Amino acid sequence: MSKTIIKAATVVNEGTIKSCDVLIVDGRIEKIAPQLEEKSAVEIDAEGLHLLPGLIDDQVHFREPGLTHKADIWHESRAAVAGGTTSFMEMPNTVPNTLTQGLLQDKYDIAARQSLANYSFYMGAANDNIDEVLRTDPQRVCGIKVFMGSSTGNMLVDDEYTLEGIFANSPILIATHCEDEVTIRQNLARYEGTYGDNLTPDMHPLIRSAEACYISSSRAVDLAKKHGTRLHILHISTAEETHLFEKGVPLASKRITAEACIHHLWFSDADYAEKGNFIKWNPAVKTAADRQGILAAVLDGRIDVIATDHAPHTLAEKSQPYSKAPSGGPLVQHALQALLDMYHDGGLTLEQLVQKTAHDVATCFQVAERGFIREGYWADLVLVDLERPYTVRRDNILSKCGWSPFEGHTFASTVTHTWVSGQLVYEEGKLLEKGSGQRLSFDR
Repeated sequence: MSKTIIKAATVVNEGTIKSCDVLIVDGRIEKIAPQLEEKSAVEIDAEGLHLLPGLIDDQVHFREPGLTHKADIWHESRAAVAGGTTSFMEMPNTVPNTLTQGLLQDKYDIAARQSLANYSFYMGAANDNIDEVLRTDPQRVCGIKVFMGSSTGNMLVDDEYTLEGIFANSPILIATHCEDEVTIRQNLARYEGTYGDNLTPDMHPLIRSAEACYISSSRAVDLAKKHGTRLHILHISTAEETHLFEKGVPLASKRITAEACIHHLWFSDADYAEKGNFIKWNPAVKTAADRQGILAAVLDGRIDVIATDHAPHTLAEKSQPYSKAPSGGPLVQHALQALLDMYHDGGLTLEQLVQKTAHDVATCFQVAERGFIREGYWADLVLVDLERPYTVRRDNILSKCGWSPFEGHTFASTVTHTWVSGQLVYEEGKLLEKGSGQRLSFDR
């Protein structure tokens, strides 16, 4: 029997902040109380530190199998826990695309061997695999991913009959990437006609425009309302899209939910001049007004969760000219620190941060026994020192790609400890390599 007591932590959980001791026994939270004693337990002195539920990231691309020169589950899960993310849900646009139940199981098998964080994987949808999609187990898989915009391989779902079938019959949550491909192609042709091969990163949000996002997101919402689908729209990037979603509705009763990502809350189109392709994502980082509109929707409940869309590429790939450089970048290691900077700047409270990165993700996906600091729940926990600065440098980046859009930035806060299913896996800058993550399960 393993026992740990986290002593005198300032616990941020379920809308409260208070000093408590937390006793962990065999991976689960046994007791939460002002003062606990357990002679056989390992003690962690957390006085002056804040204890949060581990982040649950509902959108990452860890690139395995097939793209492991960019990233893999071993490296990226370690970057995750070093940043306080204890669970992840990974996307199907690997190689081969995750379009059969057998290929989906292959990814679970890799994670069981390699992941330091808890894990789940989306089943991918295509124009020709609806039978495989409908075989997905709601209690064992986080969701179905539908690319309603360009993607890797055979994953653009643009056949109307197929979309109707998926939205009408999916046994579980559908997560969508929403950008209208026709609009994007028209924009690209217009810019290429004017600038030829001399396109630049600042044109990215004009080519992958706000209009393209709204057309596709509104289409997804209409389909979901028509069929009563459980829909979750990923990485909202425009203020206009936020008005597609309701506020003042309890999350547990919502059928349509939405996600915001760190990069859309942090960067704006003014940053392309300095960052260039290193902030090239799909959907694109857009205007400061869009950034502010997204944050407002996070705070008033129209947007339900915050995630990363962590999607590494090599430094060489991102250093190519705009037209050849792929979209995406590494974020999972620094997501919590970025949000804590926003807390220091007055953009959101600690309670809101925890709600949007842990509680509401667990509620949105019906994750079993995680996402809260509750007796009986798995001990997925992160300790942070709010007053200890941390500078991102090339030598402390853990993602396999070895770079970060935050390189050179000094965050105000530092992650000091991370527990995954009760195992201390990260302590004061060191990965402990103890235990492994568990497969997430869902109360559906």
